[in-house]
This record gives sequence, structure tokens and C-alpha cells, in this order.
Amino acid sequence: MIDRRAFVGILAGAITWPLHGEAQKSRPLIGFLNNQSLTGWEPFTTAFERGLFEGGFMASRDVEIDYRWAGGQNELLAGLAAELVARKISVLVATGGPNAAQSARLATSTIPTVFTIGGDPVLLGLVESLARPGGNMTGFTLFTQQLGPKRMEILRDLVPGATVFASLFNPANTDTERQNRNAEDAGKSLGKTIHFVGARSIDEFDAAFEIIAAARPGALFVESDALFFGNRDRVVALAAQHKIPTIYESRAFVAAGGLISYGVSFLDVYRQAGLYVARILKGAKPADLPVVQPTKLELVVNQATARSLGITFPASIGALTDEVIE
Repeated sequence: MIDRRAFVGILAGAITWPLHGEAQKSRPLIGFLNNQSLTGWEPFTTAFERGLFEGGFMASRDVEIDYRWAGGQNELLAGLAAELVARKISVLVATGGPNAAQSARLATSTIPTVFTIGGDPVLLGLVESLARPGGNMTGFTLFTQQLGPKRMEILRDLVPGATVFASLFNPANTDTERQNRNAEDAGKSLGKTIHFVGARSIDEFDAAFEIIAAARPGALFVESDALFFGNRDRVVALAAQHKIPTIYESRAFVAAGGLISYGVSFLDVYRQAGLYVARILKGAKPADLPVVQPTKLELVVNQATARSLGITFPASIGALTDEVIE
């Protein structure tokens, strides 16, 4: 004979379990793909969730987010993207540069996808046009290549007597050839020789900076890449160790002790990405959401770092400076 209380307990479990499962299924699932690691990215995932909240969706209450990190190993991105797609996500978010965006593109042509990249998404084959993306992808471009010439001009004004600049790049970045070409063209237009040095992982940083230092450049240009951004503390420390005036793509480097940066606000980009995801969850189609281009650029300087390098910011830089970090 079955104990009545045990039977009621079993019955209650049978009833409540499916209901719990249905509640979980009804909550949209967002897949978040990045080729680096959470360390160093927390402020930006927080900004992304803030944008979601502003759009009407609180993480863990209204939506679930499955964060997948490749830990600097781009070869893992395709598998991670496939895993997210297999989970029947509602939206895929590909961040950290073109490698993640390309992996998302290859993983699905139907799931709405929001990317953040530094290059031109049309040239990269992600969208048909900036105004009318046309497919399942849209997002944000920082147009970091177009900002390269301006960063070179800032370096020229910062160290006017220098004839050689160094450029640190990641050979594994699918957009690196275009970035290098733009940097070289910008250097030529300013009468500067650019010495290019590559690093594919944080393990190669020390050797790369030894090569850079041996070239005795007047200044260093760190190209836009998630590898450098995610490991910005180490990049900044090595630049300080070798006493090389260095310009970066984002304020985050300067906040970590870097000398100077010129670019868009990454925090705002990730917040806006969250807002775009919220719009898609409410029914907007990526094909109809224009790719967002930067409208405000910020120049940030670190005064303490400048003093340690014996650098005085010239008036041309002072006039453009948006923030001074002491």
C-alpha cells in the first residue's frame, strides 16, 4: 500500500515541476560571447545589464544571460557560439571585436545578433549597410581604424621630435591587416616610421615590449584589440616599465595608469548594446536597426603618468582634453 502522504508529495512534485520548467522557458535567454575573460570586463557587462534594465529587462528576473568567454583563445569562439545557438537563445551578443562577431555570423543566420566591433561591419561582411543591416545582425562600430590617424597626430604633438613610433598589434585579429595599413599610412603622412610588433597572447607581452624598447621609439601606439583591452593593466605596466609614452583606444587604459587615450566611451557602447537587445526582445528586427557609429569621442590624460615620463602636455592636446586623471 502506498503511503497517502508520500503519494501527495509525489503528486505535488509532479505538478509543480512542469510549472517551474515552463516559467524558466518563458524567460528569454540571451547569449553573450566574448573572446577574452570576465576579468577586466566586469564594468562592461555591468553596463550591458544596465542598458537592458533601462530597456525594461532586469537580468535574472526578466531575462537570463549565458556568458561565454574564450579566454583569449579565438579558436574556441566557434564552439562557444554553437553551444549558445543550441540553447535556443533569443538574442546573441558578440563582443570583443571581429573574431567573436564572425563566429556569431557563422553560427546562425536567424537568431538576432548584436555585435560590438572596432572595424567596418560592411567590409567585414556582417551587414549589408550601416543604415539598413538587412540580415539578423546589427550593433555598434567604434571605427577604431578611422581614429588611428588622429591618434598618430596626438603622438606627434606629444613627442614632436620623434621620428620612429612603435605599434603593438594582435596578429590573430581578423581586422589587423587593415589596422596596420591605416597606421602605416598615417605614419607616412606625418613623416614617421612605424615599427610593428605583434603579440597573440598575454604570454607574449614581455617579449613584444622588449622588441619595442630595442627599437627605441619616441612613442607607442597600441592598436584596438580585445586582448590588449582585457589585459590592459599588464600593457600599461609594461609601457611604464620601459618608459614609453603610449596612446590607447579607451579611457579604461588611462584609468589603469596609461598616459593618454582617444576614442569612444566603451561603457556607453555596452550600455547601448543592452538597450538594442531590449528593443529586439520587444519585437524590433536587427535588419531595421541601424549600426550605431560613434558620435562623441573623448581624449583622456593621466597627469601623474605624464610627470613620471617627464612629459608636459602641449596646448594642442590640452585644448582637446575631456578628462584629466590625477
